Amino acid sequence: MKRLVLSVVVLLVAVTTTFAQEQGKIRVSLDLGYSIPSDGGGGGVAIYLEPKYNLKDNMSVGIRLGSAALVKNFKNTASGDEFKGEIAANNSYMATFDYHFNGSGSSFVPYVGGGLGYVTVANIDVKSRTSSGAVSTLELEAGGKFGGMIRAGFEWAKFRMGVDFNIIPESDLENLNGDTVGSAKNSYIGISLGFFVGGGKWGR
Repeated sequence: MKRLVLSVVVLLVAVTTTFAQEQGKIRVSLDLGYSIPSDGGGGGVAIYLEPKYNLKDNMSVGIRLGSAALVKNFKNTASGDEFKGEIAANNSYMATFDYHFNGSGSSFVPYVGGGLGYVTVANIDVKSRTSSGAVSTLELEAGGKFGGMIRAGFEWAKFRMGVDFNIIPESDLENLNGDTVGSAKNSYIGISLGFFVGGGKWGR
């Protein structure tokens, strides 16, 4: 038991002194979390992979590759009905910027950041039932959207926890004739926990 405790302490010390941010260094973060749609639909899994370059000891730029699974709520403007659809994934490719508050030189470092980029929305067929009992099929418009993201959180040693709000324009809901009959929101909140490798040491 003593050896195990000693090994854990040594590992934590090594992580704290090895994995952090230093100007001119490159690091890569991998985050896994939970996605919550802004329209009140069902949540799902979110995963992000983000290579970064440290402009300064407390600033970094990167490219975030992300995917978030969501159960979307749809609104049919013709009937006024709202209903849930299938699980769909928003895949995003965003240029990011983070600012780290590391003036104290601590291994616990809060950060804020944001990003801009391109988001693809999965194509979904949704079946709805009218008041007469007939079943109609609607289709969520597939394609890409330009969106943005803001986030905040903290890093401790090589670990990272954050909350991000992803702002993505709505998608159209079409009937079998190609007419737009409704809409579906694509924005969501992500809560994630992950780790990063590389980066040098924290400055200051």
